[in-house]
Amino acid sequence: MNIRGLHKTSLIDYPGKICAIVFSGGCNLRCKYCHNPVLACSTGETGEFTNEEVLSFIEKRRGLIDGVSLSGGEPTLCRNIEPFIRSLRELGLSIKIDTNGLKPHVIERLLNQDLLDYIATDVKTSPGKYEDLTGMKNAFPLLKRTIEIVKSSGVDYEIRTTCIPYYVTLEDFRSIKNEIDFVKKYYLQQFVNSVTLDSSLRNCSPYPVPVLNEFKTFVKTFSDVCEVRGI
Repeated sequence: MNIRGLHKTSLIDYPGKICAIVFSGGCNLRCKYCHNPVLACSTGETGEFTNEEVLSFIEKRRGLIDGVSLSGGEPTLCRNIEPFIRSLRELGLSIKIDTNGLKPHVIERLLNQDLLDYIATDVKTSPGKYEDLTGMKNAFPLLKRTIEIVKSSGVDYEIRTTCIPYYVTLEDFRSIKNEIDFVKKYYLQQFVNSVTLDSSLRNCSPYPVPVLNEFKTFVKTFSDVCEVRGI
């Protein structure tokens, strides 16, 4: 699984559950605002754990946690993700995955095998700004396909956008609405400039709360639930 980090207990990462968080290394995007570039770039500066070590640790947490959140990095890049999740399932745990949505076939395969209980998918910005922000061409169609798969799966899910000045504006949310249509839950996240992959963004001031609330009002027009995190 290329596991590079493990957080033994979280009360906030998996809605409604107490979970452990497993962090994989490596990502297929290079988002300028990335707050965990060491993980995303898999630089080797982090620790490294075998599947067996992590499973042994999590088994000892049975009765203390309800689930496991797979995060990163980008966990859908991991070649052994399916047997790893099956091993977690055998421990009676629910599984959440955090994904950038660019591997729709992986998400579909995991869903078809009943290996996911909750999916958090990032929408970085509108289609026109995606390459500039993430460094990847033609990413949005893959993301859109993942969201379509998730919405039709019946599995609980959320959409998330980190609100970075310039890269995420009200006009960008209008474009996102046109692309993904109505969703169940949409969370807006305050931009944090303390650690970023692109050092120039550390001089970028986060949006004031009234602007985030303006975004929230609009996003509520195409979501059942919209909340702002990190304020």
